[in-house]
Amino acid sequence: MGTTWSARIVSPRPATELNGAIERALDDVIDEMSHWEPGSLLSRVNAAPLGEWCSLRADLAYVIDAGLAVADASGGAFDPAAGTLVDLWGFGPAGPRTERPSDEEVAAMASGRAAIERQGNRVRRTADVRIDLSGIAKGFAVDALARALLALGVRDFLVEIGGELRGEGMKPDAQPWWVDLEPPPGARLTPIRLALHGVSVATSGDYRRFFDADGTRYAHTIDPRTRAPLVNDVASASVIHAECMMADAWATALMVLGPDKGMALAEREGLAARIVLRDGAEHRELLSSTLQAMLD
Repeated sequence: MGTTWSARIVSPRPATELNGAIERALDDVIDEMSHWEPGSLLSRVNAAPLGEWCSLRADLAYVIDAGLAVADASGGAFDPAAGTLVDLWGFGPAGPRTERPSDEEVAAMASGRAAIERQGNRVRRTADVRIDLSGIAKGFAVDALARALLALGVRDFLVEIGGELRGEGMKPDAQPWWVDLEPPPGARLTPIRLALHGVSVATSGDYRRFFDADGTRYAHTIDPRTRAPLVNDVASASVIHAECMMADAWATALMVLGPDKGMALAEREGLAARIVLRDGAEHRELLSSTLQAMLD
């Protein structure tokens, strides 16, 4: 997935056994959901002829359905069928770029969840879109690690992939797994500390991957509605959720929607969310009522 993983585990089981379970879980996710691996199930779906139904395994079907649901709920701010645009802007398997694509190139790319049809354990593309689950699969992988450890009888752990976290149980000193919400670089905000006990947190930010061209910085988060990297004052969005998969997808959607529509969506969906805005040289934060109640 182009990132790292870590796990803090309280268990008498041998580290080799725990590492093996974690690596098998990650390998399964990559084999199904990586659009970077040509042989993955998702890559085979994207390479299938248009209109041809492709069989899915249960996990991939679950993640695609969750992505489509967030796409619908967010008015297209999150779109798992924006892979062609992600590639065009230099953030996909095609590799990075150093200059902005032309308006004609952007307009010519097929994109949009409307071209993805689901039926039972099958999926098909009705236009030349590519399914890209990078905004949700990393969170699912965190959930998969947690399930793999729970299946071994491990009840106390903190697992993390690329900054997305899930905690279960307690530390050896009977304290919960305390984590701070990830701040954007240079932000002088009061840290928000959370106890991850059966919940997950994911953060989307515009500072992780980007390229500069002609004096403009283009962040890796694509706004599927404008077909270009998002341009708003949001530096990051964080969501706390029972499923890291959903926290991951919702954080991306809030990032794209911006402060007003993003917070309105968080309130409507009952999300525990924080949006950090750039305000000149400073930063300020917006907290949903659900997150404020957790902190109170």
